[in-house]
Amino acid sequence: MNKILERAIAELARLSEEEQEAYGLQLLEELENERGWDERFAKSQDVLGAMAAQAREERAQGEVSPFDPSDRPDR
Repeated sequence: MNKILERAIAELARLSEEEQEAYGLQLLEELENERGWDERFAKSQDVLGAMAAQAREERAQGEVSPFDPSDRPDR
């Protein structure tokens, strides 16, 4: 365990049991959310790659123009 985590746990140990429980649940939820994002991101790479290839092909065939933000009428 690294020093920052050791310090955080030492601080948590000073709290009441209810506060420790709340922080523990919050930490576990955050870790689970991060794990979920990592998994979804990894699964999306094939789809994103296919979309990028399609966009490059459409551009090469002249079906679309490159995006230029200065062309926006509201600017």
